[in-house]
Amino acid sequence: MAGVHQTTVGKDEADMRLDRWFKRRYPALTHGRLEKLLRTGQIRVDGARAKANTRLEVGQTVRVPPLGESTAQTGDAKKPRSKVSPKDAAFMQSLVIYKDEEMIAINKPAGLAVQGGSKTTRHIDGMLDALQFDAKERPRLVHRLDRDTSGVLILARTAQAAKRLGEVFQEREMDKVYWALVHGRPQYPAGTIDASLAKKGGPGFEKMKWDDEEGRKAVTDYVTVSQAGAKFTWLALMPRTGRTHQLRAHCAIINAPIVGDGKYGAPKMQEEGMLEGMGQQLCLHSRSLTVPLSGRKSVTIKAPLPEHMKKIFKVLAFEEREGDEIN
Repeated sequence: MAGVHQTTVGKDEADMRLDRWFKRRYPALTHGRLEKLLRTGQIRVDGARAKANTRLEVGQTVRVPPLGESTAQTGDAKKPRSKVSPKDAAFMQSLVIYKDEEMIAINKPAGLAVQGGSKTTRHIDGMLDALQFDAKERPRLVHRLDRDTSGVLILARTAQAAKRLGEVFQEREMDKVYWALVHGRPQYPAGTIDASLAKKGGPGFEKMKWDDEEGRKAVTDYVTVSQAGAKFTWLALMPRTGRTHQLRAHCAIINAPIVGDGKYGAPKMQEEGMLEGMGQQLCLHSRSLTVPLSGRKSVTIKAPLPEHMKKIFKVLAFEEREGDEIN
């Protein structure tokens, strides 16, 4: 796109977030650049400044500034993407743990990013063509997991499903359960962590910290599943809000950092005796999501533990069924 372009919001885009609207129409536009265009007022809705979470209405006009040829509008046409290799296609399809007409759920591996960045070329979003199957559209992301977090990730199979599921996530209408292995043991075996979070630290050292004045409200319920002496505790975490690094920061706040999470104060594995040689991966797993289906009952989707957590659970004599008995 060489010049400013005015685009009208269509019927199938009603109530869509502005950032998702751009992701759909201009898939090559990075999130960072979009945020900059919004901050500087180059993107406007009906002539007014807008934010990423602005909800669009049918008939509104979106001012789109020059984006360059690489971000040419795709609309509902096929998006120009690099082809997924047979190896990556087979890999993506092996991750599927649930599929119906509206959505697909995969068990995201730890260490694989959901979306790309300046230094990330291999990611879930870039391989979604492999999961189109018999649908007319490429599946869409409706929520995120951190790169190092494993577990249930939901994909919408149509634009309509993406809108509905996006609203379900936004309104917190689904039950989420994460499993975390933490160092030590919380003061109380179960409870609620209500600690607002704000990003602190300089470039390259940012992390979320407790700040009731400047932070955004963050609430997590937790319950102890099992313990290995006083050194390790298996927690089931049920977030009520969805802040960046919320579960990692909240566990650190109650002096029980997640195993493998050096950023939030976890000691190195080689310093932990029985876990020496187990690597240094984050032990946080999105175990289950209970999703309300359109016109039907809810479905609970569960993801098996990743291999690095299975190995540690075996050493600590934890069994997966213990967690499901509590959830």
